[in-house]
Amino acid sequence: MSESSNPMLSPSITKVTVNIGVGEGGRRLQLAERVLEVLTGMTPSRTLSTKTNRDLGTRKGAPIGCKVTIREHDKVESFLKDAFWVRDHTLPAYNFDISGNLSFGISDYTDFPDQKYDPDIGIFGMDVNVVLERPGHRVSRRRRRKSKVSAPHRVGRDESKDWFTGKFGLKIVEE
Repeated sequence: MSESSNPMLSPSITKVTVNIGVGEGGRRLQLAERVLEVLTGMTPSRTLSTKTNRDLGTRKGAPIGCKVTIREHDKVESFLKDAFWVRDHTLPAYNFDISGNLSFGISDYTDFPDQKYDPDIGIFGMDVNVVLERPGHRVSRRRRRKSKVSAPHRVGRDESKDWFTGKFGLKIVEE
């Protein structure tokens, strides 16, 4: 049975998470939140430190970064097109994990189209994580009658590479 005849076999993007780690609260964290709001059009949530580290100057429970989770299909596609454009539609193969997820970094938000450098904000880089799943994967996360997803139904690394190459025209560089 081919993927076109069975819609349960065609993978799709479940969510995209964009994260900026600042390492401290205060003014820089507010600026990072403004950058995420401008890029995604969504309100970011703060990430909190899980450990106290004297060398880094972080306390447990203190805000150290911000993130946005994009789930709407239209917003996901438009953000990823811009993000892949920043990376010249080229990513190394090691950015794909065993589960078919994609993670990559962007060194400067001003590389995005229509973004100008603002000296008040400065330069912020970000991490982008893309989760690729087939329909029916919710059974592993739901509260009632939770179940495992069988191995043939999971998206693998090679299938994910092929899907991103076909959908977004990515060039994947093998190292």
